[in-house]
Amino acid sequence: MLTADSKLDPESRIDALMRPYQGAVPGAGVAVLRYGTPIFRRAYGVADLENRVAATTSTNYRLASMTKQFTAAAILLLTQDGRLSVDDPVRRWLPTLPDAADEITIRHLLIHTSGLIDYEDVIPKETTAQLADADVLRLLEAENCGYFPPGTRYRYSNSGYSLLALIVGKASGKDFASFLRERIFRPLGMQNTLAFEAGISIVAERAFGYSAVTNSWTRNDQSLTSATLGDGGIYSSIDDLAKWDAALGDDRLLRPASLRLALQPATPTDDPLIQYGFGWRISGETRWHSGETTGFRSIIVRYLEQGFTVIVLTNRDRPDLYSTALAIANVFLPAAEAVAAAFSAAGPDSAARPLPR
Repeated sequence: MLTADSKLDPESRIDALMRPYQGAVPGAGVAVLRYGTPIFRRAYGVADLENRVAATTSTNYRLASMTKQFTAAAILLLTQDGRLSVDDPVRRWLPTLPDAADEITIRHLLIHTSGLIDYEDVIPKETTAQLADADVLRLLEAENCGYFPPGTRYRYSNSGYSLLALIVGKASGKDFASFLRERIFRPLGMQNTLAFEAGISIVAERAFGYSAVTNSWTRNDQSLTSATLGDGGIYSSIDDLAKWDAALGDDRLLRPASLRLALQPATPTDDPLIQYGFGWRISGETRWHSGETTGFRSIIVRYLEQGFTVIVLTNRDRPDLYSTALAIANVFLPAAEAVAAAFSAAGPDSAARPLPR
């Protein structure tokens, strides 16, 4: 478990924890929030090594699976609009799915109990072009089977969240990226946050992803699955995500009933310490989600009872950030120490890391 010298002031303790991200290396953004208001925000390292662009608090990183909380929020906004129900059959909205999907509901997709085949495992070997969410649907149309009957088990599914993005489009009459922009990002003042579409949108102040290779950093920013949106395609900054966190504390975006649906336990996972809501992992009082993909790692951890949040975004694909976020929280919250201790006792794999996105 990561620790920092308790004799240092909080800023110095966090700087010590983030030392590997300082200097001419792929960087990070860290925000510590109390009721949505930053009490610590700092950037480290470099957003673009080739052009020597330093990271700032407004640098935008690919969130990877942290995107899922926004996809779930989009579905909940549409339920508030009366456009759909979370208990709608998925084939009502995506009728080209095979018969094996008959019993799958939107709720099953949200909480990873659909049993859908992982689209990453059925991408044709000859594929060279990046996949979009519509391509995921086409792949699944040919898979008239599942891992288990819907609702009987948990299996983390990027397939499910790609389909949710398509359902948002069908139910709203807008494409997924436009819906997020018009209904979430603009109303909250998240001016530079977007679901990135190459050739259509531009990421302002963009961080590029890197991997460590033989003691140096190699740009490793995209993969075949980097263009799907519903499961991992949003770029954002710690400054914009502070606005998102603040909105999760009131009803300006989601009504109280919708927030409860998103944040309450809906299913156990394959880790006894973790349950899952709608786009959120749940461990005790914390609601959190990590993101892991080619060139990026991200995490948000929210302590609901104390109105306290830690966000860490990085443009490198190692290491895991869960223990880092808990160590940062422990600088401010004695209660975070117990969570960190439980994580440490269970071992580093207890974070139930999602499939790469």
